[in-house]
Amino acid sequence: MTGWENARFRALAVLIAVASAALAVGCRAGGDPNPHAGGPQAIPVKVQTAHNIPVNDATEYVATLKSRSSAIIMPQVEGYIRQIYVHSGDRVETGTALIEIDPLKQEATVISQRSNRTAQEANLKWAQQEYERTSGLYAAGVVSKQELDRTKSALDAAQAQLQSLDAQVREQQVQLKYYKVDAPWSGIVGDIPVHVGDRVTTTTNLTTVDKPGSLEAYIYVPIERSAQLKMNMPVQIVDGTGNVLADSRISFISPQVDNTTQTVLAKSLITNTRDKMRTSQFIRARMIWETRNTPVVPLLAVTRIGDQYFAFIAEPQNNGSFVAHQRPLKLGYMVGNDYVVLDGIKPGDKVVVSGTQFLMDGTPVIPQEGSGG
Repeated sequence: MTGWENARFRALAVLIAVASAALAVGCRAGGDPNPHAGGPQAIPVKVQTAHNIPVNDATEYVATLKSRSSAIIMPQVEGYIRQIYVHSGDRVETGTALIEIDPLKQEATVISQRSNRTAQEANLKWAQQEYERTSGLYAAGVVSKQELDRTKSALDAAQAQLQSLDAQVREQQVQLKYYKVDAPWSGIVGDIPVHVGDRVTTTTNLTTVDKPGSLEAYIYVPIERSAQLKMNMPVQIVDGTGNVLADSRISFISPQVDNTTQTVLAKSLITNTRDKMRTSQFIRARMIWETRNTPVVPLLAVTRIGDQYFAFIAEPQNNGSFVAHQRPLKLGYMVGNDYVVLDGIKPGDKVVVSGTQFLMDGTPVIPQEGSGG
């Protein structure tokens, strides 16, 4: 390089240095407030501070409701159903006719018995006249004592036969009443599995009549948790959305294990307010093992990836700023609009309840206290 070229190169380097210094001075004169202007910008988010509330440690099982006052209606006679007077679900009073079995054969039997009785009444009348006539002749010395005894014996036999026929007529008349099946008490008619024309016997299930009021929940608890069962343990009957229909307590624990299902039967008395529940209905029974204080997290703050649940927590940094970190959660059941948190959040954590769709793990945030929306 010649001396002229070397001087030119040095002059160009000086110009570049001066321009860089002027640019730096200009930037400082502009007063840029953010020394990290090149980094990600903090996002304002609403947060809710987690706190403990009393929460039940509970498990839900499918239970069956059974009536404590349910009558299984079976006929006392055999025959063919002639008429069904009620429908399933009807409310009936005591003595209301439910089903009639064809009584024609029995009516014929009653008529026959009555005819026999009428004939026997004639025989008794004749025996009475015969005895009176013989008594007169005996008094006159015309007939022997043996003849008088014979007529007296015939009269007694006729009277006994008439009494026997009276009993048979009454029996057949009572039997005739059984052909009309009545409600044993006031209640609600259950399923009617028979039809007009069906032949029934004394072991045929015609229907049921359930008294409104108390029911009993049959809860089948897996043997793994049976050791935790205790008398008077709280039980809640809930609907499909988790709303509590009735509160109760365990009133019976079976001493045996069901060999087929490997479960233990527990029973709980249920007050059936306004007949919201029905006999043989499948319901959800929530067994409350214990009550403990645990944090909850709003439904809107929770995201799910596969089978894993997450929530963003605004965590403070050393410089006073906040960064959103995604935490895996272990959740229990819902209380209102909140999930019970079994693991992943502790009291005091600032849970992000809005704007989570814009966040990634490590995103700077500006937390604003408030409820999720």
